[in-house]
Amino acid sequence: MSVQAVSATLVQARQQARLADALPLATSLASPGEAYAVQQAVARQLGWFADAAPRAWKSGGAARGAVLTHAPLPPAGVWPSPANAGAWPLHTRGIEAEIALRLGQDVTSEQAQQLVAGEAAHLVDAMAVSIEVVESRWLQQFAAPPLLTMADQLCHGALVVGEWQACDLSRSAPDWRQQVCRLRMGAGETSVHTGTHSLGDPAWLLADWLRHATAQWGTVPAGTLVTTGSWAGLARAQAGELVHVSFDGIGEVWLQL
Repeated sequence: MSVQAVSATLVQARQQARLADALPLATSLASPGEAYAVQQAVARQLGWFADAAPRAWKSGGAARGAVLTHAPLPPAGVWPSPANAGAWPLHTRGIEAEIALRLGQDVTSEQAQQLVAGEAAHLVDAMAVSIEVVESRWLQQFAAPPLLTMADQLCHGALVVGEWQACDLSRSAPDWRQQVCRLRMGAGETSVHTGTHSLGDPAWLLADWLRHATAQWGTVPAGTLVTTGSWAGLARAQAGELVHVSFDGIGEVWLQL
């Protein structure tokens, strides 16, 4: 019943474009598995993926030694750059500058089980600059209990994806330690971040993500994208601002809020 209660609350919050109180549900979920079950229940009730596997995901973690977490993204909120958020329901307007990776082949559950952390870059055929808009459906925002945050698609709001750049990360990946990311919001100054990805390499998480995704949804098809975590922390934008993110040598992306 706890999974049902949390999923029902999140579905209603999304349908009504309002924030829900997390406090009555603070102890409803007992494990990450239950939080992921809520993710699936919300997706099913809102008809995000029908009978197909999700084609866009977010994945990441604070460090290589930390537990990585994952969430499938509703397709209506995945936009090509330049994008305009328009009437998309936004309360928090958190901004994360990220690199998205695209699978070049189908990956089955059996194949995913054989993958090793940091050694799955050969599965990627392209990368792109992306902006993740970070949102919470909880009134308490990021102070909500961690399992409720996980259940809420890891606080995903929307994803803007730049032009795909063909790549072979297993042979000629960028020097991620020297990779420069630039973020500008509205009339503010551009912030510059060098080598700041929490895992040191965006592709390091592929094995863990694919094991999770195939266990939840079956074969992950070629063309599926995963955005891989922030290079600039969580920035807060204001309504009406134009957000610009660029990664030297990779590309750029624009979002009008």
